[in-house]
Amino acid sequence: MTLRLTQLAGALAIALAAHLIGTTAYAQPEDQFYKGKTVRILVGGASGAAYDFVGRAIANHMGRHIPGEPSIVVENMPGAASIVMTNYLYNRAPRDGTAIGMPLNGIVLEPRLKSLSRDGSNVQFDLARMSFIGTPAQQPQVLWVWHQTSYKTVQDLVSQPSNFGATAPGGDNFILPNLANQLLGTQMKVVTGYKGVNDIFIAVERGEVHGNTANLSSLLGKPDWMRENKARILMQFGTERLDALKDVPTAIELARNEEARLMFKVYATKFKVTYPLLLPPDVPPARVAILRDAFDKTMKDPAFIADAQKIGIDVTPLGGRQIDEVMAEINAVPQDAIDRLRKLLH
Repeated sequence: MTLRLTQLAGALAIALAAHLIGTTAYAQPEDQFYKGKTVRILVGGASGAAYDFVGRAIANHMGRHIPGEPSIVVENMPGAASIVMTNYLYNRAPRDGTAIGMPLNGIVLEPRLKSLSRDGSNVQFDLARMSFIGTPAQQPQVLWVWHQTSYKTVQDLVSQPSNFGATAPGGDNFILPNLANQLLGTQMKVVTGYKGVNDIFIAVERGEVHGNTANLSSLLGKPDWMRENKARILMQFGTERLDALKDVPTAIELARNEEARLMFKVYATKFKVTYPLLLPPDVPPARVAILRDAFDKTMKDPAFIADAQKIGIDVTPLGGRQIDEVMAEINAVPQDAIDRLRKLLH
């Protein structure tokens, strides 16, 4: 009996050792997969704008928190409010965890709202098959005017016509003023054709337009403006007031009826995911976990936080699983509310 027990114990020890060796052999490649590799962050916006700045700040620090410490580079891939980049990420980018996309936040509403592609034909991706890594901030757009204009409150925009600069019909700087016109009664004429937010800033200084809507970080990236109160912020489009803008009302607060409040609230959901980072389909789950963990650590990295503050980003991150919850919230919006909002946008 003692001999049999000894033999059994020996067999179990051998089996356990084999299992551990096998586990190590499986885990080791994942732990070292990124060593010597280059990870690309594909930004769906133009260079020199908020998304570009945020993507580069993340690229400067996240590699240190990924096992193997790969190099991270940023590639700008603007077009169709980042549909071009997201289609590429979904259909052509490598699915091994070396390509990460940062689309404009309208992408999270697009599968339901179809504000960027009216019949959906231009959208060649399925967000349900992609994996979110996180967002470094939850930052809404704000509506601002130049300090030399006569507009002091949103009510002034209701009583007087104004001109606002925008890039293209699919962008927030086009959609939000038009939504405010319909739901708040403002009289903003939206002038499109500007290549990016910096061109709009120049146009405002020249007096071509009175203001526009932009990410708060874009304005904070103009420290001389903010220091000298040259940009007068009249309204914000998040679900609640930012700590930095406690005296500025939200569009939801200014809405004149429950229908208008609901429309603004549904649209504002995407600002919870202001700078989304996501992966193409079929990336191995272990690598998704590695990148999510690296992102979470980057968000606590003092060096990253310092760089984020320099470009006007208040680091208020959501991790990948938290974004999954936001997506569930979007998917739970009743279809009739989506249809009413879509009608307003078109």
